[in-house]
Amino acid sequence: MGAAFDIPALLAAMPARLSAIAQQWAERTPHAPALIEGDRRWNYAELAHSMNSAAQLLRKLDVRPGDRVVVVGENCALQIALIFACASVDAWVVNVNARLSSREVDTIASHCTARRVLYLTHNSPEAAAHAQYSGSSTVAVDGMGTLQVGALNEAAQPEATTAGNEQIAALIYTTGTTGQPKGVMLTHRNLLFIAAVSSRLRGLEPGDRAYGVLPISHVYGLASVALGTLTAGATLQLVPRFSCEHLLSALRDGLTIVQGVPAMYAKLLQTVGGAGTPLPNRLRFAYAGGSPLSPVLKQEVEKLLGTSLHNGYGMTESSPTISQTRLDAPRHDDSVGLPIPGVDVRLVDADNADAAPGETGELWIRGPNVMAGYYREPAMTAATMRDGGWLNTGDMARQDADGALFIVGRTKELIIRSGFNVYPLEVETALNAHPGVVQSAVVGCLLADGNEDVVAYVEIDARQRVSVDDLQQWLAQHLAPYKRPSTIIVMEALPAAATGKILKGRLKQMAQQQITSSDL
Repeated sequence: MGAAFDIPALLAAMPARLSAIAQQWAERTPHAPALIEGDRRWNYAELAHSMNSAAQLLRKLDVRPGDRVVVVGENCALQIALIFACASVDAWVVNVNARLSSREVDTIASHCTARRVLYLTHNSPEAAAHAQYSGSSTVAVDGMGTLQVGALNEAAQPEATTAGNEQIAALIYTTGTTGQPKGVMLTHRNLLFIAAVSSRLRGLEPGDRAYGVLPISHVYGLASVALGTLTAGATLQLVPRFSCEHLLSALRDGLTIVQGVPAMYAKLLQTVGGAGTPLPNRLRFAYAGGSPLSPVLKQEVEKLLGTSLHNGYGMTESSPTISQTRLDAPRHDDSVGLPIPGVDVRLVDADNADAAPGETGELWIRGPNVMAGYYREPAMTAATMRDGGWLNTGDMARQDADGALFIVGRTKELIIRSGFNVYPLEVETALNAHPGVVQSAVVGCLLADGNEDVVAYVEIDARQRVSVDDLQQWLAQHLAPYKRPSTIIVMEALPAAATGKILKGRLKQMAQQQITSSDL
C-alpha cells in the first residue's frame, strides 16, 4: 500500500480548509449520500447547503476569524455541518462531548476563551441539560434543525489567521485522565492529511458506508472516521452512542466500514454469545484503536465478522494516526502496524540517542500530522516537542526488522517494583488473554517504603465464572513473579471516557486511597 502514496503530491493537492471537502463533493456528486442519522439522510448538496447556512449563522452570532467556538453535543449531522462552517469562517471548532460534567465543559470554555458555546440538544439529553444550565436561546440551521446558543463572550480575543492550511482548524481537549485537560491545536493541514491517508489506507470508495460511533469530540472520530469517510465521497452513518443492537442492525443493513475501540468489540462478542456463529455482513474493513488490542480478542472478532480486525496506534497530538496495519498485509500478532506514509519514527534511549535495532525505546514521530502545540501552554509544548520537528509520544515501543511497531507501554506509567521495571501493558495483555476477561487496567501505587505495588482492575465477562484466584493462577503461568499484581480488583465495568479509553488516573487514585487507608 505504501508504494501507492506520493506524499508531496498529496500535500500539494490539499485544500486550504476542511470546508472544501463538502463543497468539492457537492459539485462532483451532489445527489450522493453523505450523512445518515437515524432515519434521516443528507446528500452532499444538502450538506454543503447546511454548511453555508451554519456559516451565515456564525457570522450573525458575531463569531470572527480566529475565535474559538465550543460545540457541546454527541455525534450528529448538525455537528458535521458546524465543523465545516467553522472552517469556512476561519473559527476554531472545539468539539466537547456532552457527557462531560458542567464543571468540565466550563473549564474547557474558560481555558479556550470561547466566543460562543453551542449546544446540540436534539439527540443528547446531556447537551440539553448543559444548555438549560448555562441559559441559552434557540437558533436554526437550514436543513439540520435547531440548536441552542449561549451568550456572547465579549472578552474573547481572536487569534491570528493565515490563508494557508496551517491555520488552526480544531482545538481538541484530551480527556485529562491524570490532570487538567490540555488543548491540542490541530491545523487544517494536520486533519486533511490524516483524512486523506486514512481514506486511502481503508481503500474507501464513494459506495462505502462507514459507522461513525466514535465521538467526533475525539480526534479519532473526527479525523479518521468522519473526515476520512467524507474525503472519499462515501457515506458516514452517525451514531451518538454505542449499542451492540444498533451495530448488529447496521451490519445487517449493509455497513462496509467499522472503526471502534477494543471494548466495543468485546461487548459485541458478549452480546452475541461468542464467535461460534459468524455474523452475516458486507464488511470489508474493520479496525480497532484507541487502546491496546489483545491477540485473543482480535482472533475472536475476526471469527465473528469474517474479516481481519486491523490495529493501529496514535494520539491526539498526532491527529491521531501514527501507524496502522495494512489491508493487503493483515497481522496475527499485537503489532500496531507500519508507520503511515509521510510519517517518520525514531526510538530513542535515555540519552536521547537512537536505540539499538530491536531494542525498546521512547517513540518520537515527525510528519504532517504533528500538532501545532498546546493552546496557551508554551512550556508544556516545549516539553513535548523536540528539535527538528519531532514529537515525543511518551510511549515505549520496539520495531521489528520489517518496520512494524509494537507498543510496550507509556513512560509515565512505568512501575518500578523492587528495582524491576513493570510495564502495565504487558500485565494487561496477559490478563486480557484469559477467556473470561473483557478488559483490564493495571496501575502502580506508591508504598510507604518508597517501593511501588502493582494493582489490577478487571472487568469479567458476565457469562463466565472467574475468581481472583483463577486470575492469579493464570498469571503465574504467563508472568514473572515481580510482574504479577499483588491485588486484583474485579469491577462490573471499568470507568471510561466517552471514547472508550479507560480512566486510569481515576483507578490509580482509588488504589492509592485504598493502600493509604490500610496503612492508617
